[in-house]
Amino acid sequence: MSSSPRKTRIICTLGPATDSDEMLESLIKAGANVFRLNMSHGTHEWVRELCPRIRKISDRLKSHTSILLDLQGPSIRTGDVAETMELKKGDILEFRKVGAAATEKLSTTVNYEGLMDDVSVGDRLVVDNGNILMLIKSVSATNMLCEVRTEGSMGSRRHINLPGVRLNLPALTSKDRQDLSVACECGVDFIAGSFVRDADHVRQLRAAMIEGGGDAKIISKIEDQEAVRNIDDIISESDVIMVARGDLGIEVNIEELPIIQRKIVKRCLRLGTRVIVATHMLESMITNPLPTRAEVTDVSNAVFEEADSVMLSGETSVGKYPVECVEILDRIARRIERSGGLAFGKEAMLRTERQKTVRAAVQLADSITDAVLVVFTRRGYMPVQTAMLRPLSAIHAFAPDEAICRQINLARGLTTRKIDFSENPEDTLKTAVQALKDDATVSAGTPLVVISDMTQKDKVVDSVLLIHA
Repeated sequence: MSSSPRKTRIICTLGPATDSDEMLESLIKAGANVFRLNMSHGTHEWVRELCPRIRKISDRLKSHTSILLDLQGPSIRTGDVAETMELKKGDILEFRKVGAAATEKLSTTVNYEGLMDDVSVGDRLVVDNGNILMLIKSVSATNMLCEVRTEGSMGSRRHINLPGVRLNLPALTSKDRQDLSVACECGVDFIAGSFVRDADHVRQLRAAMIEGGGDAKIISKIEDQEAVRNIDDIISESDVIMVARGDLGIEVNIEELPIIQRKIVKRCLRLGTRVIVATHMLESMITNPLPTRAEVTDVSNAVFEEADSVMLSGETSVGKYPVECVEILDRIARRIERSGGLAFGKEAMLRTERQKTVRAAVQLADSITDAVLVVFTRRGYMPVQTAMLRPLSAIHAFAPDEAICRQINLARGLTTRKIDFSENPEDTLKTAVQALKDDATVSAGTPLVVISDMTQKDKVVDSVLLIHA
């Protein structure tokens, strides 16, 4: 493994394959930066038991490993069936409201009461993540009949997508609100909202989180066409964007997915919001010890686009080779980062004096051979803004709060450290420089471009200076 810092962050979804202390430690050592808890499968008891263990192991390894709780969101699912349905092309399958009587031999309920009001005859319906395609043939107040277009097996509680259909689902379900309460109780660092469709959904999630006493950063998952249409507004309201390619790849024409991914990454960097590329990164490694060549290229594209993070789902939650998956991502990311990227960060919109101050510091650091960026922060703003400009120079961020270190951890190219801030900024600077020397990050004489938003005489002062270690 290369000794140079890897810029791209790695998110690992935890599950039965990885929630032991031994696996958590192995994943962190392999390069995991963030652990994701998926509430589509996780229980409250599991979250309450797991979060303190993650914190304890992270502290012992001197890592600022973050915790991301992913809400299930208002997903549409089929009901329970007595036995798996074997569907053939041309079959008619009935979806009905809970409580309504079946009128067809092949029939199941649906959990969304408003579905019949939102759909029309001729709409396409996709079941079980694209495995079964259907066409809506008739709709009534209580049921709808669909013609099966591709044969397949359908069991209980299968996920339903309706590409291009505007669904009047709530931003947060009752389950989401209960899960959000546990997230706030456990002090997670990031909360992801599923099926975010507009900026108001982000505002509702943030308000509910604040009401519950939380201070996590909000991740908006982009999963349908409506979210893509509203992408700029969603980006502006969010702390982080996730390109959730599972549902998104079903909701849009498949050939459009790479274009949409790149567009979202580019818009996030232009507007100053962190971005994650997720789903099916190394899907074959759930069962195989090595990825396919296409998966390697897919991961490489996300790194080349300079996304802040890539994410593993089933690969680390239920897969046979979770640690190997992280090691593969680490190897790919390091290699592609050495080859350069698309430099979307150079197009970032600079609206404030603080952003322009950061840009000046980045340009200075990148113009000096072997220069290192050092950022001091109390709230996390300056390091993230520095990372958004995608400097060539390494970025080392110092904060007095462990929670801030974890929240800025999900930014490309940042290495974070917690130190106590002195009332005298010069003393704080000396402590930071000594820490960099002690772990051989810099040597005597290394040029350091220092960015600070530290308080001086009860005022927040943004400054940039050039010193030598």
